Amino acid sequence: MSGTSARLTPPAAAVKPVRHPDAPAPGELLGSHYEHCFGCGTGQPHGLHLQARAGEGVSVTAEFTVRPAHQGAPGLAHGGVLATAMDETLGALSWLLRVIAVTGRLETDYLLPVPVGTDLFLEAEVTAVHSRKNYCRATARIGGPEGPVAVRAEALFVEVKVEHFTENGRPEEIRAAMADPDQIRRARAFEVNP
Repeated sequence: MSGTSARLTPPAAAVKPVRHPDAPAPGELLGSHYEHCFGCGTGQPHGLHLQARAGEGVSVTAEFTVRPAHQGAPGLAHGGVLATAMDETLGALSWLLRVIAVTGRLETDYLLPVPVGTDLFLEAEVTAVHSRKNYCRATARIGGPEGPVAVRAEALFVEVKVEHFTENGRPEEIRAAMADPDQIRRARAFEVNP
């Protein structure tokens, strides 16, 4: 990446990431962590509806189609939407580490315009771990896994406790998520912040 911040360079004491033994198997669809998430939730009519799958090691792949609601300039994806897709994909890495983490820093390079109607294929991996910090990178390719790279990103995710969400989220949504009778869905709502 051009101009990567020093804050995204892992310290010398960082270690190689290790996939958690209970992580989803490679190829497994990760699903939405929260129905109302703009990135992966099915309850957002104009959301990305991004679908991520566990990859090998500590990596994920994802896909989404740029729709008319995602445009900035006429006929082109909005840069903020593309950054959201990168953030969502990078956030899905937390499933493989089995940690609760939030975005601490995200740096995005836009290399090619992305037209409405484009299928974007994203890949992300954790490159290093240090204390509560997970260092990650991702690419988004146009048209397929071997297509041209349109967007690159590097990120730092910071592990947090569930109280980060329950103490800071809007009370109505927190109560609704906590009241969900589906125990797995209730726990997943607070597991990651992609």
